Amino acid sequence: MHRPKEPVGPQTPLKGARRASSRDTTHREDLRPGLGTFRRAFSLVSRRASSQASDSWRSSRILFRSLRRSLDDKPAADECQASAVPEAGHGPEVPSRVTHGVSRQSSTRVEPEELEPEAGKSVADLITERQLLTAFQQLQHLETQLVAEKASHTFEQDPTDYARRAMDVCLHYDGLAAEIRTIVRETLGPDGVDAKTLAEVAHVVRAEEEAHPESPADGDFLRTPRRWRQHWEDAVKRNAQERVQQAGAAEAQEVDKGASSLARLLAELGGLVRHDLQKVQLEVQPAYAAAGFPAWETYLRAYHSAVAQRLQELAQDALGCEQLYTLLDWAANVYGSPNFLDAPDLTLSTEPLPPLLAPDVWAKLESDYTSFLETKIASYLDNILQLEQSRWAAAKAPEVLQGRYHTPLSIDIHMLVAEHVKAAGAISAELEATTLRICAQALGLFVPRFQKAFLESEAVNEPHLGANINACEELRTSLLARFPGAFTELEKPLVAATCFFQKQLLQGWQDDVKPLFRVLCTKDWLTEDPLQPLMDKVVAFADHLEHVDPLRAQETLQEMHRYVVREYLAQVLRPRERFRGVERTTASQRMGLDAQIIDDTFQGLGSEATWLGQAIPCVADILGETYKADIQQHLEALIRSYPDIRRDHVLAILALRHLGHRQNQHLLQHAQDLLRASAQAGASGTRGRVLFAEIEVSTSMDMLIACIWCPWT
Repeated sequence: MHRPKEPVGPQTPLKGARRASSRDTTHREDLRPGLGTFRRAFSLVSRRASSQASDSWRSSRILFRSLRRSLDDKPAADECQASAVPEAGHGPEVPSRVTHGVSRQSSTRVEPEELEPEAGKSVADLITERQLLTAFQQLQHLETQLVAEKASHTFEQDPTDYARRAMDVCLHYDGLAAEIRTIVRETLGPDGVDAKTLAEVAHVVRAEEEAHPESPADGDFLRTPRRWRQHWEDAVKRNAQERVQQAGAAEAQEVDKGASSLARLLAELGGLVRHDLQKVQLEVQPAYAAAGFPAWETYLRAYHSAVAQRLQELAQDALGCEQLYTLLDWAANVYGSPNFLDAPDLTLSTEPLPPLLAPDVWAKLESDYTSFLETKIASYLDNILQLEQSRWAAAKAPEVLQGRYHTPLSIDIHMLVAEHVKAAGAISAELEATTLRICAQALGLFVPRFQKAFLESEAVNEPHLGANINACEELRTSLLARFPGAFTELEKPLVAATCFFQKQLLQGWQDDVKPLFRVLCTKDWLTEDPLQPLMDKVVAFADHLEHVDPLRAQETLQEMHRYVVREYLAQVLRPRERFRGVERTTASQRMGLDAQIIDDTFQGLGSEATWLGQAIPCVADILGETYKADIQQHLEALIRSYPDIRRDHVLAILALRHLGHRQNQHLLQHAQDLLRASAQAGASGTRGRVLFAEIEVSTSMDMLIACIWCPWT
C-alpha cells in the first residue's frame, strides 16, 4: 500500500486515523502542552469516554468513541491513557493517524482513505469484519515500528507525538479487545458465532500473550501485557451471570406465591444452563480447542458460579417447607445429578467444583427446612387423626383386608414417614437422619393422643379395637424393620397402645360374660347346663380374633382361657351353696365335664395355654375323692402345677370336703412343705403362670373350723 507522498512498509493504515493539524509546525510547537497539561487533558478525555454507549466499529469516525468506552475496566488501556495526550486544539473525537512514513508534524488535514481490497484494509475494517488475527498482526507491526523509532531517538524533539501515536495503537488494541467481548456475548445468543470466529479469538489471545509476555523494564505502556485471556474469562463470567439472571424472570415475580412458581423458575434455569453448556461442549469448545485454547472449564466454572449466586439469592427469599425443599432438591438432585446435561458422554466437570451453596448457607437451609418439617409432620398427623375420628363417627365397621380388620392409619403413617425420609435422603444422609428423628418424636406424641381420642369415641367395639391392634403391630414391626435403630423409642408407646387396645377388647368381653359365672356351683347347676351360653360367647368372640394379628390374637385367646378357668374356680372356692354326700359327688362329676368342655373349646380355637387344663380337674378330684387318703395326691398335683396357690386357697378347697381336724392339719402341713420346696426350687417350668394368685377367697365358718388346731405359719 502506498501513500501519496512516500512509500510505506507492510503495515496497513488505520481507518479513522487522527487528522493532521492544519497549523504550521512552528505554531504547533508553540502550543504544545506540557506533561501536566497533557495528563489533565487525557484525564478529562477518560471521564468523558465513560459515558459513550456505542460498542461497534461502523466507521472510522466513531472508532475512537467505541474504543474509548472500554478504557475504564482495562488495565492496559488505563496505562495507555495515562501516558497518551490528545493534541492541543483538537478534541479526542478522532485518533491520531498511525501509519508508516507519514510526517508527525504534517500541517495538512488528511481524511481517511477508503482503500481498495488489493491495497489492503484498515485495522478498523479488519476488526469490524472480525479478522482479528490479521488486525492484531497489523497493530503489532505498527507497535514494533513505533518502538523502534522511539529507540532511535526520533521523538526527542517531540515526545508527546510518540504518546499520541502509541495511544492510537492502544485504542485499536482496546477496540480489538472490545470485539472479543462482543463475540463472547454473542456466542451463546440466538444467532451464535461461527467456529472460524471463535478460533480467531483463541489465536489472537495467544498471539497477544506471546507478543507481550511480561511488562517492559522501562515501563513503556505500549508493550505492557494486555491480559486478554483474563478479559476473555471475565467476559465469559459476565455473560454467564447475565444469562442466568435472566432465566425465569417472569416466575421470579411470583416465587412468594408458592413452591410451584419456584419450581418452574428452577426448571427454566436448569434448562438454560443445560442448553448453554451443551452448546459449549458440542460447538464452542471444539472451535477453541482446535486453536489450542481450553474453553470448557472456563465456561463451566462461570456458569457454576452464576448458578450459585442465583441460588443463594433465591435461598434468602425462600418461605415454607416446600420452597426450602425445592431449593435443596434442585441443588442436590437436579443440578448435582451426573445426568444433568442429558448426555451420557457429557459431565459437569472432570475436577471437583466448589459447593453450589456455601456450607453455612446449606446448613441454614437444612435447619430452616427441618424446623418447618416438624410443624408439617405434626399437622399431617393431626389430619390423620381427624380422618380416623370421622370414620369412628360414621359408625361404619372397618374393612377386612387379607383376613384382618383394617384401618388406613398404618398406611397413612407409613406413607408420611417414607415420603419425607426418602425425600430427605435424596439430599443428604444427615437430613435423612434428622427427618427420621422428627418422625419418631412426632409419632411418640401421636400414639397416646390417638389412644385417648379412640377411647372417647363411640367406636369402642371388637372390629375397631382389632383394627387398631393390627395398625399398631404393623407400625411397630415394619417401621423398626425398615428403619433399624431410628424408631427404637417409638416401640414402647406402640406396645403400650397395643396392650391398651387388647385390654379394652378383652374387658368388653369379660363384662359381657361375667354374669354367666354366677349360676355355677348352685343347685340348678347340678341339673342344667349353664356353661353352654358361656362357651357360645367364647366362640363368637374368637371369630373377631381371627381378624387380628396372630400373635396378639393368641395372647388374647390365652387370656380368655385363663379368665374362664379363673372365674370358674373362683365360683367353686366361694360357693353360694354347700354340697354334701351325693351332691358333692355330683358336683365333682359336673366340674370334670365342665373342665373337659372348656379345655376342648379353647383347644379347638387354638389356645396354647395347655397348662390351664389341670386346675379344675384337680379341684374336682379333691372334691369327689372317695378315699380320703388319696386327697393328698391330688393336692400335690395341684400345688406342683400351680405354685402361685396360697394357704387361703388350700383351706378353701379342704373346706369343700368337711374333713376332720386331724386330717386337715396333716394335709395343710404337707401342703406347706410342698409350697416351700416349690419356692426354693424356683418352679422355672411354671414361671409367669398366674392363676390362683388372682382369686380372692373369703374366710367362711367352714374355713375357720378347718383351721382349728392347724399350726400353719
